[in-house]
Amino acid sequence: MDEATSLTLREDRKTRKEKGLSYKFQRLRERLRKAIESGELSGKLPGERTLARRFHANAKTLSKALTDLAADGLLDRSIGRGPYVKGTAPTAKLQRPWLLLCDPGMEQSPLARLILESNPSAQTISELSALRPSFINSFCAVIDLAKSTPDAIHRNLIIRNIPLITVGREPQTYSCHCIMQDRVVGVVHLARALLLSGHLSIAVIDQHDNTEVHEVLRKTAAYCAPNATVVRGVIEDLRELAQNGVTAMVCGSADCAQQVRQKLTDLNLSVPQQVCLVAVGSIEQEAPCSGYFTNIQEEARTILQTLQDIHQRRPATLWMIGKYVDRGTCDSPEFQTTSASMTVSSDVLYRNQTPLPLSSIICP
Repeated sequence: MDEATSLTLREDRKTRKEKGLSYKFQRLRERLRKAIESGELSGKLPGERTLARRFHANAKTLSKALTDLAADGLLDRSIGRGPYVKGTAPTAKLQRPWLLLCDPGMEQSPLARLILESNPSAQTISELSALRPSFINSFCAVIDLAKSTPDAIHRNLIIRNIPLITVGREPQTYSCHCIMQDRVVGVVHLARALLLSGHLSIAVIDQHDNTEVHEVLRKTAAYCAPNATVVRGVIEDLRELAQNGVTAMVCGSADCAQQVRQKLTDLNLSVPQQVCLVAVGSIEQEAPCSGYFTNIQEEARTILQTLQDIHQRRPATLWMIGKYVDRGTCDSPEFQTTSASMTVSSDVLYRNQTPLPLSSIICP
């Protein structure tokens, strides 16, 4: 090697080092970048073996280069589909019907109805024993609105690569998309306002065997008013609860709140003069009482949007926070002031997050 060639090589190495291209995969990455920007590579890229031969690189070097380009936003990479130039990947279309898993009697719930309107060929089922493999395979996605679907059913859907979205219940065993209402935030805000208003005997009324609202309210009371009493009850207990000195009732759903308000009217217990009534939940139109509510139309839109992007995203949990609605069922000035200052928009979504811990929500 003559002196001129040696000098050229040294200058070339120096230039690469200054540009941060001292590794082979970095130089290959820039070559691929130029090929993409010039249009030489477009749409779906050739297989890695073909690319490796074309650019005279080994598979490991090529993989590193493609990973860098994907991180820079030039490529879309997904398992089973191969790499595409950004924005050219075909959108997965859900052409077949969806399947909605519902609890018995909830097949015509407002949320189920809105989803069915978006896909008239969709079906609802409440008898889970009918979920045979041949039946499941006829659907392109499953939306689980039920409260107690066995994990085995989720497992069978995931094994068959059928997109799954659970609503209102976080998956404990298998990873899938999930839409959740963050009731903890709403309950903490309501509980704190009630306690600061002087309500030291509070009852939690819930139709379902769900202890979440009661546990959150009990812990909030232990922090804000240790001398307060928090009990659980059902609609049939309303007269007894009122006689025992309960001055505020917190419902775990809008439907429950509607029934409680009607029952209180039948018992000649005025709201809010004798009993304060608040709730958390989902509403389609008018709230039955004051409280924190998410909008059912917004929930349906979130589910539909997740279905459209389900093949392009990793499983994620989306938390929906309710918006405070004042229906005059708790006329305490402290309640109105505190709740108004805590109002948040119901369209706020938290992806891949868990609800805020109580210590970060409860203010001294």
